[in-house]
Amino acid sequence: MWFILSLVTIMFWGGSDLFSKMGSKPTDKYSHWKIVVAVGTVMGIHATAELLSGTEFHPIDFIKYSPAIIFYVSSMILGYVGLRYIMLSVSSPICNSSGAVACILCLVFLRQMPDALSWAGIALVCAGVIGLAFVEKKYDDETRALAEKKENKKYKSGFVAVFFPIFYCLLDGMGTFADALLLDRGYVNEDSANIAYEYTFFILAVICFIYVYIIKKEKPEFKWDLPKWLGAGCETAGQFAYIYAIGDNPTVAAPMISAYCVFSVLLSRIFLKEKLSPKHYLIICTVFLGIILMGVSEGLAE
Repeated sequence: MWFILSLVTIMFWGGSDLFSKMGSKPTDKYSHWKIVVAVGTVMGIHATAELLSGTEFHPIDFIKYSPAIIFYVSSMILGYVGLRYIMLSVSSPICNSSGAVACILCLVFLRQMPDALSWAGIALVCAGVIGLAFVEKKYDDETRALAEKKENKKYKSGFVAVFFPIFYCLLDGMGTFADALLLDRGYVNEDSANIAYEYTFFILAVICFIYVYIIKKEKPEFKWDLPKWLGAGCETAGQFAYIYAIGDNPTVAAPMISAYCVFSVLLSRIFLKEKLSPKHYLIICTVFLGIILMGVSEGLAE
């Protein structure tokens, strides 16, 4: 079941990445906080619906699941900040190498050893994600040089390009490992963990709403805000599938789900009219082959 849930997560988070990029206005310094408002609101609605449907949840679950929440929320905020510099930074692929980080941590500390086909799939997916990072880095370096030549601004994004994806990768990888540890050892179940995470994001959304729209008196802009809310819906749907995939098989699901950045790049090329190079196609085929091997492995296991 983890394989199907991972595919669902990849599709929804790829859509979330696309819509969030579309809704990130480069000149809006509050853009990332506005995305938090949208995501937190949708997550809060979903968590409430889960409670009303009879899902069991206790306030102590906030504390039990807090290690994963802290890592995830921190990495996501960094991700939303980075969207403003997406054309001038290393972009999302290197961030999503966090799946490999989580996989290594699970292997070392949880002693969960995949079979040969899964190992091959993990290797192909990780190679594709890292390869995509280098391809995007070269493209972004050229774009940054052109921007600096024409406008001589946003030079600071070079600093962001070096350090932002590294911090994101480490935080998200630690979050995934904390997820696997807490769920695998039974400290908290998937339903309670998801509700705790979504309500934490909702509380953060309320704080951001007060800061952006009341204190700073920002006005909503439909053109930029609609994609944010569409992205929030995709993010919430992906999170719901993700928590169960990680709970079922964290060692293999984590690197597979990290491949959503490849799907995100494919969507951005389709909908944002950006062209794919032969290297992009090679990387996409490599990742898809890795995913197929993981699927075959699960099928044989069943």
